[in-house]
Amino acid sequence: MPAPDSTEPTPELVEQEALLLAAELHVVGRMPWSSNATLLCELREPGAGEDADPLGRAIYKPHRGERPLWDFPDGLYRREVATYRLARALGWDLVPPTVERDGPFGVGSVQWFVDADFDRHYFELLEDDATHDQLRRMAAFDVVANSTDRKGGHVLADEAGHLWGIDNGLSFHAEFKLRTVIWDFGGEPLPAELAEDLDRIACGLPRDLADLLDPFERNALATRARALLAEGRLPVDPTGRRYPWPLV
Repeated sequence: MPAPDSTEPTPELVEQEALLLAAELHVVGRMPWSSNATLLCELREPGAGEDADPLGRAIYKPHRGERPLWDFPDGLYRREVATYRLARALGWDLVPPTVERDGPFGVGSVQWFVDADFDRHYFELLEDDATHDQLRRMAAFDVVANSTDRKGGHVLADEAGHLWGIDNGLSFHAEFKLRTVIWDFGGEPLPAELAEDLDRIACGLPRDLADLLDPFERNALATRARALLAEGRLPVDPTGRRYPWPLV
């Protein structure tokens, strides 16, 4: 994978995004324990039959399967796409390729499926010092994205040991609503390479990201980036309440 300060996606990620946009979605089943419709799909060549070998797998979250929330506007699937575009703008490969497209149950987000050991959640990964640089980067990302639901099970390690953050729909609220399990690095200096990347978005967002957010959300995103840069340290939670539930 590229270094954290790289702005160029790997050829593998470019290919995955292209497949997500072009392939036919064949629903395999529904993911367990999801509050909204979260469907596991196989990606197939257009027109290929059921016996064709899949090109990959994806997680499809159709708009019509969302439950309305009082504190978030309609269309959480677009926030899944926005978190991927924010990660790409920063050059941080920590959100799997995610696109907006039509599918068997209408428009929604389609995200590349990460093959992972799903028993290895954040609290397990934290025990391995080799993950800490990636976890610091995810902690900084969640502050800027204003993640309100970073559970331990939403941090996955692939076969190469690369960490990915999934289930990002509850992000980008204009009000500061950060709820995450990643507080173990609070108070540590913000790594210089992460600060350099954050500086790119502190004064403006790329169009493909800005178009998914309303003006208040865009301004709040830039403000959070500037605040993190000005503080120069990863935040702490003095209240002890900024945790999602359940934790995993």
